[in-house]
Amino acid sequence: MRILLVDDEVEMTDPLSRLLMREGYEVDVAYEGDRGNQLAQENQYDLLILDWMLPQKTGLEVCQALRSQGNMTAVLFLTAKDTVDDRVQGLDAGADDYLIKPFELRELLARVRALLRRPTAALEPSTRRLQVGDLELDPENQLAYRGKREIELSEKEAQLLAYLMRSPNQLLTHEQIYQHIWGETEKPTSNTLAAQIRLLRRKIEQDNESPLISTVYGKGYRFSCCTA
Repeated sequence: MRILLVDDEVEMTDPLSRLLMREGYEVDVAYEGDRGNQLAQENQYDLLILDWMLPQKTGLEVCQALRSQGNMTAVLFLTAKDTVDDRVQGLDAGADDYLIKPFELRELLARVRALLRRPTAALEPSTRRLQVGDLELDPENQLAYRGKREIELSEKEAQLLAYLMRSPNQLLTHEQIYQHIWGETEKPTSNTLAAQIRLLRRKIEQDNESPLISTVYGKGYRFSCCTA
């Protein structure tokens, strides 16, 4: 499991990251909001641990930006803000849980384990519509729209397109796609994934339209932002 920890208190962040790594998690660390937001955009994480008050961009702004793009990675806020209004604001911004500083490490680890037990959002496409450039996706109804075209998708095609659209311009490896779309129990062959990608391309990329999904040979696929 991969965690992104974003907090500017080095005296807390460094030992906390080491503790999480001893628990078996892969941990990336950032000390400013802009850097945390960049890492969250560029990489696939299972959990984001965000301090509320950060230099450059607040944890609240990072969370809101990710949610607006359809990124449903679990978010745990760490903050000294302890009023009911603060908690409501954080949860309304899209946070999944909230821990007040100072906190017991045992409680933080328990919250982390609880959040990581939740089903990955990519396994059940969010009902929220996604839009990247001139392509819009309605995951709940398995419909995409490009220009004036309405495109019907199968369940797997909708899940796959949603996952790609949540990570524009990022390389998604074969293994990442297997884990997020099929899980451990029904892992497909590489030919199955290639066939799904081929079918999806036929539907969302017509002759007069710019290509959206590129193959990174031997590694995976990248969804490139399109323009209207």
